[in-house]
Amino acid sequence: MTSDAKTVPVGFIPQSMEEAVDPRWLTMALAPVSGGSEVVSVELAEVIKTLASKVRIRVRFANDPDAVHSYCLKAFWGVPGAGGLTTIREGKFYSDIAPQISMRLPKVPAIVLDEGKGDGILVMEDLIAAGARFCSALEPFTPELAIESLDQLARLHSRTDIADSTAWLPDRIERIAANPHFTVERMQEVLDDGRTDILDDRTSDARLVLQALRALAERTRTRTRPRTLLHGDCHAGNLFTTVDGLGFTDWQLVQRGHWACDVAYHICAVLTVEQAEQHEEALLKAYLAALAEHGGAVPGWDEAWEEYRAAQIYGYYHWGAITTRGAPDVMRIFTERLGAGVARHRCFNLLGV
Repeated sequence: MTSDAKTVPVGFIPQSMEEAVDPRWLTMALAPVSGGSEVVSVELAEVIKTLASKVRIRVRFANDPDAVHSYCLKAFWGVPGAGGLTTIREGKFYSDIAPQISMRLPKVPAIVLDEGKGDGILVMEDLIAAGARFCSALEPFTPELAIESLDQLARLHSRTDIADSTAWLPDRIERIAANPHFTVERMQEVLDDGRTDILDDRTSDARLVLQALRALAERTRTRTRPRTLLHGDCHAGNLFTTVDGLGFTDWQLVQRGHWACDVAYHICAVLTVEQAEQHEEALLKAYLAALAEHGGAVPGWDEAWEEYRAAQIYGYYHWGAITTRGAPDVMRIFTERLGAGVARHRCFNLLGV
């Protein structure tokens, strides 16, 4: 499954769900897949509101009114300042990068962007209607599934050529190190809200978390390493399963960087602490084998293991120190798993913190 995204010059970008489900706007947005046929009916199937709004709809076209077509509209409505650049980045991923890689991805029939205004909306296939199931921190994820998802990441990470030639991709860890999302004091408040109760005091120290993240950015900048494409947010909620296998969605944080940020985040987020302790070495070896199979540059084992250990801070920073929107049980599970990885691998010590 690959993305068949098309950027549509619709002009007007809806500023609310009500405007987006208007048949007149959808007629323009879906013209590439309908041949310009008029949308004659729109039925709401479900509205999912996280940071982004995801609106599942059923559409009928005038040229085939008996056929029902299912889509999911993704946009940031009612969250001031939250969605512009991330929507544009995700839209450009689907239009510019997705056709060049072999990962399993959602289809995106229409992308409507206004880069000048920093605004946009994605019209995606409705994966749920197509029979897919989304993974979750609240459901079991096995090491066997992790081998499959790591193969998908290896397909992405092997494409250093795209990372080198795509100027709009951010080196995100550099940006975070220079301009953290929160002050140290605010980060400490987040870490102290209960999500780190089972972690030790050192791992839960916001000052050390930020120092370690900056040390990882410096390590990545000063050592000779190929930059590659990164998903950037590899937790279970951004994975879906189909009869064909696992795929990745939610490309809002697509970026350039070192493969270990994705791999360390992914393994320690999707598996329980006990599973990660038992299987992470074997899973890293499976990832490196997949990277070689897909044509990527493969480091030696000692280097790869050290990079994996150092990169533990990336995912932990996101879930432990800056994520404030979401289900509390999910935030706690991911923080505990990723924080355990930081402690287990003595990540602070390795980074000189």
